[in-house]
Amino acid sequence: MDFGVVLQANPPASRTVHLARLAEQYGFSHVWTFDSHLLWQEPYVIHSAILNETKRVKVGPFVTNPSTRDWTVTASVFATLNEMYGNRTVCGIGRGDSAVRVTNGAPASLRTLREAIHVIRELGNSRSVEYRGATLRFPWSVGSELEIWVAAYGPLALKLAGEVADGVILQLADVDVAEWMIATVRAAAAAAGRDPGDITVCVAAPAYVTDGSDVALAHAREQTRWFGGMVGNHVADIVAKYGTDSVVPKALTDYISARESYDYNEHGRAGNTHTAFVPDDIVDRFCVLGTAGEHIAKLQRLKALGVDQFALYLQHDDKEETLRRYGETVIPALAVPLLATS
Repeated sequence: MDFGVVLQANPPASRTVHLARLAEQYGFSHVWTFDSHLLWQEPYVIHSAILNETKRVKVGPFVTNPSTRDWTVTASVFATLNEMYGNRTVCGIGRGDSAVRVTNGAPASLRTLREAIHVIRELGNSRSVEYRGATLRFPWSVGSELEIWVAAYGPLALKLAGEVADGVILQLADVDVAEWMIATVRAAAAAAGRDPGDITVCVAAPAYVTDGSDVALAHAREQTRWFGGMVGNHVADIVAKYGTDSVVPKALTDYISARESYDYNEHGRAGNTHTAFVPDDIVDRFCVLGTAGEHIAKLQRLKALGVDQFALYLQHDDKEETLRRYGETVIPALAVPLLATS
């Protein structure tokens, strides 16, 4: 299993770059950042600085969307970064949440998302593409390689990921819900004539390592409860579309019944005052909390389902220590063992 870290681009940008360097030192393979241009700093500028100060990690948005930038501009960013630093970028993309809602917009349709993926993929891989009645390509881009990973929750979005994505981003670490999501993606891939095994599966959630005490667990829950609120935005869309009785597991949909409102000014932040409706059991299921051993046990269950990468959200008060504990304990436990002699 690979490991990624998801960072918010809060100022100073040098702090984000520092955490990215630390993640690489501790064995993480990917560094992701939020892409919400009003709430946080511009991610691609920071990606360039991260790539300049690291040697191995791949970087990308978690996630961008088809609405806030022209698709050719998005592709140009990736092709440029790949030319400058080697092919070390990944495009995480979804319909859009905070980046569009804070400007009174709405998430893109799945049709628009599908079209955007095609344009960004072709241009980002140094190929030509039909766009707005013209055949376009970057004449300066040769040999760029760009994978597109699609963030999805609902059945149709998961189906889209199975049909066209190089990877799928599942933003919660509930083992049962992840099993349903992965099965949905793989069934769609097979129906489209693709090899389901070719799709990288990334599960993303906050991770907080504790000493095993009840007090530490209670603190970890309060530091990560915001995540249930963020997931709730997407779940609310799913319930609005499919209702409360659908193929979507009730383990994912039932908890938002007490949800009243959401303030994007507190989006993705520990202590979010609009997430009191998120109960402890949802925090425990959606996040990865507890001792390092408990983290390893849950991640092993996800790995058995076919999860290729765990990307941990680092939006809490123990950033450096979490990276250290993962680098020294958790990541080695999930690595393929190599022997000097046998």
